[in-house]
This record gives sequence, structure tokens and C-alpha cells, in this order.
Amino acid sequence: MPGIVGLITNLRREQAEPQLLRMVRAIHHESFYASGTWIDELLGVYVGWTARQGSFADAMPLANESGDIVLAFSGEEYPEPGAARRLKERGHAVEAGGPSYLVHLYEEDPAFPAGLNGLFHGLVADRKRGTATLFNDRYGLRRFYYHESNDAFYFAAEAKAILAVRPELRQFDLRGLGEFIACGCVLENRTLFEGIQALPPASAWTFRGGAIEARRAYFDPREWEEQESLDPEGWYQALREVFARNLPRYFTGGEPIGMSLTGGLDGRMIMAWRKAEAGSLPCYTFGGSYRDCRDVTVARKVAQACRQPHQVITVGTDFLSQFPRYAERAVYLSDASVELNRTPALYANEKARAIAPVRMTGNYGSEVLRANRAFRPHAPMASLFGSELTPYFRQAQATYNGFAQTHPVTFAAFRQAPWHHYGLFALEQTQLSVRSPYLDNDLVRTAFRAPQSSLTTADDCLRLIADGDAGLRQIRADRGLGGNHGRLTAAAARSFLEFTFKAEYAYDYGMPQWVARIDHLCSPLHFERIFLGRHKFYHFRVWYRDALASYVREMLLDSRTLSRPYLERNAVERIVQGHLKEGRNYTTEIHKVLTLELVQRQFLDPGCLGFV
Repeated sequence: MPGIVGLITNLRREQAEPQLLRMVRAIHHESFYASGTWIDELLGVYVGWTARQGSFADAMPLANESGDIVLAFSGEEYPEPGAARRLKERGHAVEAGGPSYLVHLYEEDPAFPAGLNGLFHGLVADRKRGTATLFNDRYGLRRFYYHESNDAFYFAAEAKAILAVRPELRQFDLRGLGEFIACGCVLENRTLFEGIQALPPASAWTFRGGAIEARRAYFDPREWEEQESLDPEGWYQALREVFARNLPRYFTGGEPIGMSLTGGLDGRMIMAWRKAEAGSLPCYTFGGSYRDCRDVTVARKVAQACRQPHQVITVGTDFLSQFPRYAERAVYLSDASVELNRTPALYANEKARAIAPVRMTGNYGSEVLRANRAFRPHAPMASLFGSELTPYFRQAQATYNGFAQTHPVTFAAFRQAPWHHYGLFALEQTQLSVRSPYLDNDLVRTAFRAPQSSLTTADDCLRLIADGDAGLRQIRADRGLGGNHGRLTAAAARSFLEFTFKAEYAYDYGMPQWVARIDHLCSPLHFERIFLGRHKFYHFRVWYRDALASYVREMLLDSRTLSRPYLERNAVERIVQGHLKEGRNYTTEIHKVLTLELVQRQFLDPGCLGFV
């Protein structure tokens, strides 16, 4: 995603600057990106950036009036109302509506960046103190990768920028690889690449004289965990107050905003309290080619009730015809942080950018407010991967189990979000700015005060919708919540929708092997039209078997793939033959092997990333 790259070093400029320029080129992915560099040889700071043109961060670097404090910032910040005005009253030159106030916050707030609210990373160079400070948001979602060598400290929004100048790092970190295979993401602050780590959340690392001086964390989740719990009514009133007060912050700025609606509750809470003027908030939903899924039918009703336009972004034959390109780009742009099941998101967000360059979503709402666990480790197919990875699969399970015991909001916001959700977030951010009020500092802090019973039901969310717009409460959600019918009717509707949801999963990813064989024999009858498309808009089991069969065969039976030391050749050949010809279901295995092969070809093999 657009962001900041650079190095802090005592190398001579003629050695450091070419590396900086190469790092910037490595993350300049789109024609609508702006870029730039800033250098201070005395501090040993070489920093560059890309930003989507017109975005919040498209004005770097920022400097104070005397020029002795310079800030490079990427991401977005949602300040308290009047923050810029108060700084202006104190004599600072602050431009209306932009990020220029941030450099003055550094001057005024000794705890900077602890007071910032948003998802971001940055570097501030203080010539008066002779220091440079790298920092990121308290959740770690705006990731900073780093590598420490003998002669420089490298940092980058994307790992590929470091790989571009340090080719000796082009190898898998086996522990990270084991976690990625078992969990679908790398845990803690590790990455897939040997010698490259992620800056811990809430970091403010200080450098002096071209070398690191202090590694400080400006926030610890225990500060919020230690708050006293509220009773159910007190918790709801606190939630209502903080949500209503802070939501307007996320609709500021000069860029048009589009509302990404699903059939769930979290986007609807935003609509209920935003109360946008009719026709002013374009809404859209991602849909598939079989039928209007529940996301589409529910979202259309919500948009209509709020008097907003709504359109469907269809992921179908056009996407499938270009799948190899999107698969390669999804893995490349996300630094291999997503598996191929996330590829449709790149296509859909490209289309969404044409509607509005800022995408408002309900992401993270169910996790923060209802303790939804979005990922868990799964033991991979025993014969598919080499035995040398087996200890790392077990270690991944143990690592996850240890963190699973923490406070549910800590797990959701400070573990699940930066580990599991990061890849999709990074992929979407390459196309537009993604905003969600559910990682607002005040809201997350308040969520820690919820009684345990409130984190296991959707009752408070339904009540919040009703308090904002009673009519929206009456629209039944994708899984049957809400609605205005009697108790028996509501229960029947929920049971039916739960059945169709589970049936679609069973027909797609979760189909048992014996059922897959029967389905294969009956393929001329097209039973998939009965089950698929009711809740999901992507269907990889059938896609891999049919529309993408040639791509799967070409990629996975290629001699390069079959020679990878971490794969068992015979097992790879069996899953391809079984899925494409014998009516077996190896969707998950194909995801993982295809993804790893694209990582290998785009990040690790000789000649990739411009390496010689």
C-alpha cells in the first residue's frame, strides 16, 4: 500500500540515496500515486514515500515554520474537533482541512504520537534535538517492516522495498512460513522473510547519529484492560455516546466517500447515525454472478431506506478472465500477506475507486463489539508439505493458543487486526483509502468496559441501530437478525438463513470428499446453481475445477513448483488431479500452494523484483 520507506545510516549520500530511490520505485504501483523523497545527511535520514493523489497524506513532507522539524506521514488521522483551530490560536501556521497540524502537534505534545487517532505510520526528524523517530499506530495495522544491517536501519511500508536493496534476505523465515500455512497469516512481529520484521504496534523508536538510540512503546493494551467493567445499561449508554460523538470524524476531508454496505449490522450502524442528506452518500456492495446474494438484497434495502444510491460491483466472468493477473498482483501488492481467496477484493476495490476514492466500511465492528474470532490455526494436509515444517505448524498452534487466552477486545484489536486482517487491509489500501470507525481509540477503549455478556450477542448493536434510525432496525440482516416479524417467524427466518449459509460453505470450501465425488458425477446438472451465491460472491472450489482449471494445472504442475523443497511433489500432483478430474475437494490446499508459488516467483527467485 502507499506509505513510507527509507534508511537511517552513516553511509555517504552517494551510497544511501540510490538505495532510497530504488525503495521508492518498489512501492510506486499505480499511475495515481504521488511520490517524493527528503534527506538530511547530518541526521543520517533518507526517507521517501508514495501516496494516492488527493489523499490525506498527499502533502509530504510537513515542516514547522522554522524548518527544524520535518514530518513524513502516511495513513489518516481523525482528530478531535477543533484541534487544528487550537493550534492556530497558539500561533502555528495550519492549513484548513489538511494534515499540516500534525507537525505542530509534535511540537506541542511531548507524548506524541500517543494522542493520534487513526491508522498510520511516519517519521519525524527533529533537527533541534538531533533525533529522528519512527512511529506507527497503536494497532500496528499501518505496518512498518524493518531490517537492521551493520551499516543501516531499513524501514518500509512494504517488505519488497527492503528486498529490492538487500537481496540476501530473499529467503523464507521457516517459522513465519509455518504460521502462514497453518493460520493464513504470520503471527506477532514476524514476516515471511528471513531478517525482516514488523515494527511492534504503538512504537516510537528514536535514532541519533544514524543509529538507534531507544525502542519505546507509547501504549500498552493493559492500560485499557485494567478499566472497571460497566453494567449492561451503563455500557450501552457509553457505547451510544462515543459512537454518535466520534462518527462524524470519519466523514471529514475533501475527498468523496462511498459506503461499502453488506448485509450485516456494522455498516448499518454507520448509516443509522450518519443521517446523510439524500443522494449524498453513494453505496455499493460486492456481488456474484449466480444471483443477488444476501449482502446485495439487504444492502439495497438499507440504502433505499436512507435515500442513497446503491449499485452492485459484480465479481464474475470479467474477473475470472483476468484471474492470473489479479492473482499475481494480489500477492505482490500485499507482500504475500493474503492467500488467493482474497484476490476478488483487488478487482472489486479497483471498481469501487471509480465510485469514490474513500471507502467507508463496517470492518472490525463484529470483532471489537461482538468478540468475533475470524481465524484459527488448521493442521495442513499431512503429506503436502515437507516434514521439516511440521514443528513450525505445532509452534504456530501453541503461539495462537497463548494469545487466545487474552482479553477478547485485546485479541480482536491488537492481535487479530494486525495479523489476520492486515493483508486484506493492505490490498484494499493500494486502490483507495479505507475507513472504519470501529478502531477509533475512544470506541475501542470503551469496548474494554463491556460486560462479558454484551460481547456475545448482537442485542446492543441492534439497539444502537434502532436508536439511530428505527426503520433500519426492521430490515432483517444477512443471517436473520433484526426484522419486524413475530418471534416464531423470526426464528424460522434465522434458521433458514443459517441453513443456506452453512449449505453454501459445505458446497464450496467445506465439501467432504465423498460428497465432492457425487457432485462431480452430477456436474452436468449444475447443482451449484442451487447452493452458491446466496451469501458469498466468490466460489473457488468450482472456479478452480472449471473456469480456472488451466491456470491451476499450468502453475502447480510446472517443474519449478514441483521442485520446491518445502513441497511434496507427489502430493501436489495428487491434489491437482483429484480436484480437476476426480471430483475431490482440495480448495484450501490449492490456495496455499498457488500463493506460495507466486511468493516464490515474485519475491525469492533470481530475477524477481529487478534482481540480477
